[in-house]
Amino acid sequence: MTETQNQLSVLEETLEYTFTDRSLLETALTHTSFVKGDGKRQTHNERLEFLGDAVLELCVSEHLYLEHPQLQEGAMTRHRARLVCERALYSAALSLGIPAQLRLGNGEELTGGRNKPSIVSDALEAILGAIFLDGGITNAKRVILERVIRLLEEARVDETDKDYKTRLQEHVQKGHIGNLEYECMDEAGPEHQKCFTICVRLSGEAIGEGMGLNKQSAGQEAAKSALIRLGVLEGEA
Repeated sequence: MTETQNQLSVLEETLEYTFTDRSLLETALTHTSFVKGDGKRQTHNERLEFLGDAVLELCVSEHLYLEHPQLQEGAMTRHRARLVCERALYSAALSLGIPAQLRLGNGEELTGGRNKPSIVSDALEAILGAIFLDGGITNAKRVILERVIRLLEEARVDETDKDYKTRLQEHVQKGHIGNLEYECMDEAGPEHQKCFTICVRLSGEAIGEGMGLNKQSAGQEAAKSALIRLGVLEGEA
């Protein structure tokens, strides 16, 4: 087995999916710069990225619909946009080890293509498109729900997505209205897809509750709920 084949096997193990047609995975990892000027090389990943983007949006949309029945259309749209964005996809791709597997042209390699969010995030979507073509929607959905969506959820919370816990802490300190405490109230679901419920209390009184695929995001949702209750934020429809 060649080094390239070994690397692809490692990625398959990470994704927990083995390709029947491994050339689809190779194409998904091939940037346009790799094939430019050489018609003998295999095609690049742009068409697979287009397909994978649609598959990912569908699966994330279904997940939000089923797992968050309290969310209305506007809130689901905003939540999905925060999950299926370049920043979150790039972070997830880094966790999956995708940058090291990319096939880049020399120029793109020399200019740091493996660290460019647009290239790396597109490759992840292309891989999902490749899984869809190779194994159908059932396998694509399984990989997204078991291996990808948790990583997207973890990447969702940062300064560009509003750090609600920090905002709540600043509001409480500024008004000298008590002490905050976060408590994990529930932890449900299978190991690969747990759902956490966090309650935030102000001097012992529950003022917000939130759910998420990890304690960090659940805590952020709890803080957001508290900010809405305290009148700092407007509620989402």
